[in-house]
Amino acid sequence: MEETVADGMARALWERYEPVHSLVYFAPEARRAADGLGLRGFWMGYFALRAAPLGAAPPTVVTSLFYVFHAARVTRALPDAWSYATPADALTARLEAMDAAMTRLFGADTVASAAFAEAADLAWEAAAGADTRGRVLGAANQALDRPDRATARLWQALTTLREQRGDSHVAVLVGLGLGPVEAMVLKAAAGECDAALLRETRKWPLDEWAAAVSRLRADGRLAADGTLTPAGAALRAQAEALTDAAAEGPWTALGAGRSERLAALLEPLARTVGESGLLPPGNPVGLTRGTYPVGR
Repeated sequence: MEETVADGMARALWERYEPVHSLVYFAPEARRAADGLGLRGFWMGYFALRAAPLGAAPPTVVTSLFYVFHAARVTRALPDAWSYATPADALTARLEAMDAAMTRLFGADTVASAAFAEAADLAWEAAAGADTRGRVLGAANQALDRPDRATARLWQALTTLREQRGDSHVAVLVGLGLGPVEAMVLKAAAGECDAALLRETRKWPLDEWAAAVSRLRADGRLAADGTLTPAGAALRAQAEALTDAAAEGPWTALGAGRSERLAALLEPLARTVGESGLLPPGNPVGLTRGTYPVGR
């Protein structure tokens, strides 16, 4: 008989594993690893390292799966990245970079500890049991071999969980009729991210961004001052609730007690990343609030 996980468990786990996963975007070790492969610039490294589980995927596929990036951003990086490094090279490089980053940030004693290994094993079990039907990035990461090193095992497991959740979020956005730009405008209006940073990093032209803002205003989702109307806040809350619901499976399978244990083990790691200054203010991850309590 399956245990019922506490309300908010999927959200609480996400808030703890997302910062650790995000080291692959913000830690200097990741940039050095991409440079070492000959990848040119931050974005080529970003797309190659993140898309590597898919194989040498073309830009059209990556644009579709990553959802919020303008095609022009992706096509500047892919397929050229695969002429410098194979997907297998990128997979190896990202695990080595995460081992180095986690060892530096958390300390050699921490990553060699029994508690850290326990977190890695619990996360791997949750990730292995995640439902990845219709969730392509999640499935591609889930199919990768189990690393021996606890650092690599923990990071890869959290990445599988993160991408599985992200795939579900994209499905929710599509189901709600929210295109990439509308979704980002709502996210920024909710105070989670900086709108200009989102637009510029995802390479959306000003006119396309402005058109999305106009549509949301016309639909009554966005106020004249750029904040969410009650209808906009309700739509945003609905999208997040549906995403959380779709992400409950791994934690139901793992069980309430062990899910809470993993959350407790991840808490100091997430806090260390947050306090490190690696995650810039207004970043697209959107973790701008405190973590949710675990348990009822």
